[in-house]
Amino acid sequence: MSELSPDQIWMQRAIALAQLGQYSTRPNPNVGCVLVKDGQQVGAGFHPKAGQPHAEVFAMREAGALAQGATAYVTLEPCAHFGRTPPCAKGLVEAGVAKVVVACPDPNPLVAGKGVQILKDAGIEVEVGVCEAEAHQLNLGFLKAMATGQPYVRLKVASSLDGRTAMASGESKWITGPEARLDVQHWRAISGVVITGIETVLADDCQLNVRQLSADIDLNTVVQPKRLVLDRQGRLPLTAKLCEQPETLMVMGPYRQELADLGVEQIEVQPLTDLISLLAQQYQIYDVLVEAGATLSTAFLQEKLVDEIISYVAPTFLGSSARAMFNAEFSVMAEQLRFKLKHVAQFGQDVRLSLIPESV
Repeated sequence: MSELSPDQIWMQRAIALAQLGQYSTRPNPNVGCVLVKDGQQVGAGFHPKAGQPHAEVFAMREAGALAQGATAYVTLEPCAHFGRTPPCAKGLVEAGVAKVVVACPDPNPLVAGKGVQILKDAGIEVEVGVCEAEAHQLNLGFLKAMATGQPYVRLKVASSLDGRTAMASGESKWITGPEARLDVQHWRAISGVVITGIETVLADDCQLNVRQLSADIDLNTVVQPKRLVLDRQGRLPLTAKLCEQPETLMVMGPYRQELADLGVEQIEVQPLTDLISLLAQQYQIYDVLVEAGATLSTAFLQEKLVDEIISYVAPTFLGSSARAMFNAEFSVMAEQLRFKLKHVAQFGQDVRLSLIPESV
């Protein structure tokens, strides 16, 4: 294994800083910045929350006059536009940095090379692409949405060794152990919305919110995901646990005044493909987590909407009468949907497989 270059070492420090905002920055991306002068860190920061200063600003504040002539390591191309905060590219110019090393270019049309150009026009040396693959993982949804208008969709499933997700009666608590269930909270916490179907709500009376993370995370800083129920026949009971937090509940189905009275946002029924576009473009939701039964999960797969499967496998057999993970029916091998392994990890006695479409 080759040694890391100094640029890679400092950029990995910036990436670690960016991860500190992974549960709090939505809909903004996770960004970290380190300022280095004469081989020493003189400033560092990350973007903690939408509306608050960006990572570069915190780093420059810490560095003060030492920013003059320093090298800035930034995980995402510095912004070039006025939003709720001033453009960071101009801030770096004004601070007098000598060089800027960027991990990921920003496909956001408001930035897209403009930040780099501002720096270059000011005579600042710029290098792009250091640790780009690692930094890209910080913002899969944001980067995909800015480039394509579509969010990044993760499909979460939990199954037995024989591919079953519940008993024939619908009983499913619990196939996996507490460690795996805690890990699911992470995926909810990085998502803008959790999508489920009405059958799952009726069977489990689920909440689909973030209730626990690692001990060092303050839940008050976590941006709770929206919970979207696909309910085409208007069967969601007002007594469902989901309705206890109506401010983060969305329902796609026929309009119901009683839901409106609770403060629940309602979306007109539409195809899955249009729904996914709507979430990114109208609601600024860039990371979608699907936690649903076989019918809805299969629909997402067959519509080719899934970017990644998060599959928890428990060391147990539930038998042939138990409910299957998916319900697609293929007659020939050419119809199969193939995925490739991205990552594998163990949580207690359970295994988590992260899988992406083979075509990626």
